[in-house]
Amino acid sequence: MRRAPHILTVFAAVAALTGCAQPVLDKYMGRSIVDPMLDFGKPDEVFDLAEGQRAFQWQVEKYGIRPSPRPVIGVGIGVGGGGWGNVTTVGTSYEPFITSCRYTLIGTPRGEDWIVTGQRKPAPGCQ
Repeated sequence: MRRAPHILTVFAAVAALTGCAQPVLDKYMGRSIVDPMLDFGKPDEVFDLAEGQRAFQWQVEKYGIRPSPRPVIGVGIGVGGGGWGNVTTVGTSYEPFITSCRYTLIGTPRGEDWIVTGQRKPAPGCQ
């Protein structure tokens, strides 16, 4: 029965750590909209919202390769200790992929500048 408190402590620690994971845009909160522009470039979309706010959106594409779900199978003839025979090989192929992510920051005017006061959560896989 002494294990139960330890297990509960582990679950509580895991829950606390996963709750602390910050979205990629959190570092811009309270800062000038110029800061994310320096990192991502000019926004792809900018439009006005209610109450004088403005939305700034960036479309970011991530490129990469991943293992293909289909194995590569090779068939041939080979020579072994028992003479000639059929040989089958199985390998992994890779395929390119593109993930398109839209990041949105909400700005509130302050003088001539816009200050980041909110954000939209990006789609899963875009964190």
